[in-house]
Amino acid sequence: MTETPDSTTTSTSPESTTAAARQLLGMKGAKSGETNIWKIRLQLMKPITWIPLIWGVVCGAASSGGFTWRLEDVLKAATCMLLSGPLMAGYTQTLNDYYDREIDAINEPYRPIPSGAISLNQVRAQIIFLVVAGLGLAVLLDLWADHPTFPVTKIALLGGFLAYIYSAPPLKLKKNGWLGNYALGASYIALPWWAGHALFGELTPTIVILTLIYSLAGLGIAIVNDFKSVEGDRQLGLASLPVMFGVTTAAWICVLMIDIFQLAIAGYLMAIHANLYAVLLILLIIPQIVFQDMYFLRDPLKNDVKYQASAQPFLVLGMLVVGLALGHTLV
Repeated sequence: MTETPDSTTTSTSPESTTAAARQLLGMKGAKSGETNIWKIRLQLMKPITWIPLIWGVVCGAASSGGFTWRLEDVLKAATCMLLSGPLMAGYTQTLNDYYDREIDAINEPYRPIPSGAISLNQVRAQIIFLVVAGLGLAVLLDLWADHPTFPVTKIALLGGFLAYIYSAPPLKLKKNGWLGNYALGASYIALPWWAGHALFGELTPTIVILTLIYSLAGLGIAIVNDFKSVEGDRQLGLASLPVMFGVTTAAWICVLMIDIFQLAIAGYLMAIHANLYAVLLILLIIPQIVFQDMYFLRDPLKNDVKYQASAQPFLVLGMLVVGLALGHTLV
């Protein structure tokens, strides 16, 4: 007689697999119950947020005009990606979860800290380890590249400082929707771009200004993340844009910031006669606008993740187009 296995104990449903993946990546919609301390630590670091910072390093290397495909340059770039993504972004996300534990208890009670999956002392130790490791790796990169002024270290210090004042009192920039989101946008676009550029070339005022303008598009991306926590922000007095202006108006502010400042960069590329790159950038903006209409503007609370998954690949490809354009025209 053949026994039929109990499907509830011997198989994993697609729903539970998806929830587990979202748990590890630090995405909205995960479930509580994880007990492996290393998986919990990884969840705190939100690996899904590392991607734009890693990509920013690629864009900076491209804009420097000094990157080659020699093994040493590839290893330097990979080390800088480790610095910007797992270490500094991981530090930022862990620090933010530490100071947002009261808000997360309302909006995302399954997160590691409000669920009690990890102690506050363990979280503090993780924050210290990540920032010390990140700054140490930045120093090593500057020594490796023979930088007398240690530009990568300075950028890492600035990033660590911005992360702290974004999340921690008394400044806690995230209490102000405009300042907080711009700090976040600059951290995700400008800072890793500067690190990649400085590693292989000279970081010029032009690159600094252009990437800070590009970061205004990143401000729009940062606003997307505010829609998942409207209720908790409102209860605890955080002036996110959805709380300040309402969901519909904030959604329009978000998409206009994303589109207008990318188009401004396209206009700059035309001004320096990088016309092909400008056209490519505009072609990458068009599908972003389509997905904004399909998903985000219709229901930003429900479709924020779906919109990001659909539209952001075009935004980050546009960043690379701009990096290549600058590397070919300004160097």
